[in-house]
Amino acid sequence: MHAYRSHTCAELNKSHVGETVRLSGWVHRVRDHGGLLFIDLRDHYGVTQVMADPDSPVFAEIEKVRSEWCIRIDGEVKARDESLVNAKIPTGEIEVFIRDIEVLGKSEELPLMVFGDQEYPEETRLRYRYLDLRRDKMQKNMLLRSNMIRSIRNRMWDQGFNEYQTPIITASSPEGARDFLVPSRLHPGKFYALPQAPQQFKQLMMVSGFDKYFQIAPCFRDEDPRADRSPTDFYQLDLEMSFVTQQDVFDTVAPVIAGVFEEFGKGRKVDAPGEWPQISYKDAALWYGSDKPDLRNPIKMQVVSEHFAGSGFAIFAKLLEQDGTEIRAIPAPTGGSRKFCDRMNAFAQKEGLPGMGYIFWREGDNGMEAAGPLAKNIGPERTDAIRQQLGLGVGDAAFFLGGKPKSFESVAGRARNVIGEELGLTDKDRFAFAWIVDFPIYERDEETGKIDFEHNPFSMPQGGMEALAGDPMAVRGNQYDLACNGYELVSGAIRNHKPEIMFRAFEIAGYGEEEVRKRFGGMVNAFQYGAPPHGGCAAGIDRMVMLLADEANIREVIMFPMNQRAEDLMMAAPSEPMAEQLMELGLRVIPRDQ
Repeated sequence: MHAYRSHTCAELNKSHVGETVRLSGWVHRVRDHGGLLFIDLRDHYGVTQVMADPDSPVFAEIEKVRSEWCIRIDGEVKARDESLVNAKIPTGEIEVFIRDIEVLGKSEELPLMVFGDQEYPEETRLRYRYLDLRRDKMQKNMLLRSNMIRSIRNRMWDQGFNEYQTPIITASSPEGARDFLVPSRLHPGKFYALPQAPQQFKQLMMVSGFDKYFQIAPCFRDEDPRADRSPTDFYQLDLEMSFVTQQDVFDTVAPVIAGVFEEFGKGRKVDAPGEWPQISYKDAALWYGSDKPDLRNPIKMQVVSEHFAGSGFAIFAKLLEQDGTEIRAIPAPTGGSRKFCDRMNAFAQKEGLPGMGYIFWREGDNGMEAAGPLAKNIGPERTDAIRQQLGLGVGDAAFFLGGKPKSFESVAGRARNVIGEELGLTDKDRFAFAWIVDFPIYERDEETGKIDFEHNPFSMPQGGMEALAGDPMAVRGNQYDLACNGYELVSGAIRNHKPEIMFRAFEIAGYGEEEVRKRFGGMVNAFQYGAPPHGGCAAGIDRMVMLLADEANIREVIMFPMNQRAEDLMMAAPSEPMAEQLMELGLRVIPRDQ
């Protein structure tokens, strides 16, 4: 017999009754039933109930066993009494009578319990992550992650892609976040960087003629943490293709993403890729207040400025006299009560706004009537025009925000989400996808007037060189994101592969040709030797698993995550370097207060 096990803790069933078996695992819990000792023995695969009575030759040793001890047992498989069958687990029809036991590893008193669903502070969970990971939920999350990545690889290979690995130590390259720098021992005073993404390398592969590349790639960015973003490193499905249009990229990656969500989505509805809408960045901001809208919520915001211009509501009327301002309405079907409107007004105040205007419609003595402070100020004719524009009726409401769009769009988007949730309009049993397209390449600083890149500077401008001859604020890039349920899952672009267009694009943002060559010399030089049109994208692995696992925090689906302060409490990182290391690298640490 094998030294540790003849079966896993998920394999035994009635067909094994009478056999002598060997199992190894952890003591999930111990139950003493008056002289009968029952142990739920757990391994990665499942749980088997093992038991002993005073007739067992090792009963005295079994009495000493405690939770999370790692043990090996030999015993005889017995059928459970029908009244004691546990149909919830595969091994629920049998139990194993222990004949021999070996303690493989004792456990000290546990800082957190593995059995049950007790909540512990994140600091405790991350410090003892190896114990936290023994919990059933965490085991399932990590297995989901592994199986999802395997499925992605299979789907990519089935489409003719090949997987290649790109360097982990490379040159610093601004990708929108801070680099993690690595000092060079052989070249004192110089630094490598951990790649924020394989962006330049995958484009260089297209120049090299490899046509279809993908990789489950580690990426490193020194970012502030969020619930859906790791502060140090993350993984992405990275892909690039030659001789493709934007639609070709969509048609390639969409079936992969949809297939994965269908396979692991626990029966939730997944919109077919052909039904995924393509929404311009401008419209997404207007309708949803976000470039990663949650389309499970059917609410669409609308501009209603004309109904407030010159109206009796002085705040909005005066606001509209300023350039670049507008009033937007958030429809709230079924939200037509003063109580709900007051709650949303309180929400706006928590978001730092003075409040949020509202109108709601109810049955009055003479039929439908509008209520609320705004209704009184602008009168029935304007109020009814708003209602008709928004397609609302009795029992519905609308909320209003005004100013320059960038000043209130994000709050309006959050308000839309809250309204959809509270009114039960958001379909929780669905994954709703949307391509966000036509991103602006440039933005202008309102105070200085300086033009800079708003989004990916390596995207091919729509219209090429001709587009760069006009108003920079009107230039749109062949750039796209894929949103799902309020999260950005995929980001990509058709690349700017022509040096002359690249130099002009950077010149508009104030970067001369010399600086572009200095920063991106490898890629610019390569593009001078017959670069093909190419494009691709990257999909966030961690975020996809987070959605599929129904988790609100990305740390729940990463094996060994950092905490909110980018610290590894388990391994005590970051740590202070030894003096010898600093001397070898020619570095000196200067305290912050000097």
